[in-house]
Amino acid sequence: MTKLIQRFLLIWLSLLSLAAYFWPRFGVAFDPFIHKQLLPYLIIVTMFGVGWMLPIDEIKKVASRWPTILGGTLTQFLVMPMLALGFGMLFGFQKETMVGIILVGCVPGAMASNVLTIVSRGNASYSVSLTTLATILSPIAVPAMLAATAIFVDPATVEVLDSASDDSGSIYLRSAINLLMWVVIPVLLGFAMGRILPQFESQAKTIGSNVANLAILLIIATVVGLSRDKLADLPIALFTCLLLINVLGYAGGFTGGSLMKLPHPMKRALTLEVGMQNAGLGATLASALFTHSDSTVAVAPAFYTFFCMFTGTILAWYWSSRQVEQEASDKGSPV
Repeated sequence: MTKLIQRFLLIWLSLLSLAAYFWPRFGVAFDPFIHKQLLPYLIIVTMFGVGWMLPIDEIKKVASRWPTILGGTLTQFLVMPMLALGFGMLFGFQKETMVGIILVGCVPGAMASNVLTIVSRGNASYSVSLTTLATILSPIAVPAMLAATAIFVDPATVEVLDSASDDSGSIYLRSAINLLMWVVIPVLLGFAMGRILPQFESQAKTIGSNVANLAILLIIATVVGLSRDKLADLPIALFTCLLLINVLGYAGGFTGGSLMKLPHPMKRALTLEVGMQNAGLGATLASALFTHSDSTVAVAPAFYTFFCMFTGTILAWYWSSRQVEQEASDKGSPV
């Protein structure tokens, strides 16, 4: 089942999103794709599964390889926000659409990058370490990058960001709390569960991977269902913008790996990690934060998932067909 889901994830994603879009035409009274209150719980379950299947060796490698892991994480948190902000402004987007594009650039990398790194014959250990650190740092990094990018956007977009503030705090505080509750704590609890019940490590990897992939499918389908009335009016420029952010994100990751003089398998891992954002988390965060705005804030992160899965799969398949010689510093790492 795991291989069936992972191998055809893009197909399942397309089919389920089409079902969410055309659901009202089926004449069924119950609509399963409009319950956005379920989205945070899907993220929590996903992150718990990720933590549970995280081997203790990965934590040790984060400590032993901290310069390259920190450098790769900084590359991601510098390249993607700059690309999102730059192309969003270049295409002239404002308000909700611009906020959604900014969120695409601010969220951490996706777990799918770990799977595609293995397919591409990249350094899987480095990929998992990058995802782990970026995820743990997200409650600090995401609000900080949102605040930084807000300086450069137009007043209309800043007004949308400010609209997400309420009695419980500003958007930056609320996003930090949400990421802490949805991401960091579940990962830590899942990791603790893995240490308490090490005999279920193999089952945890299977269950965790399936849960994560199914959650991505449901999150994106729900966003499509909530915004189905507006999707037909989305400009082609939005899709072009997201595609450019994605492709140049790969280029930025590979360039960053070259500047750090990483072995080629690690460059492949960093390339996929930077370009493949956790857009499902971005869509969920948008749905939770921007309750007083229309649902188009979550559209850009949702559609980014299509692009990064499509292009990431193509890139991984291309690299998988090309042998890469393991360098001495990289031997012994799982690839």
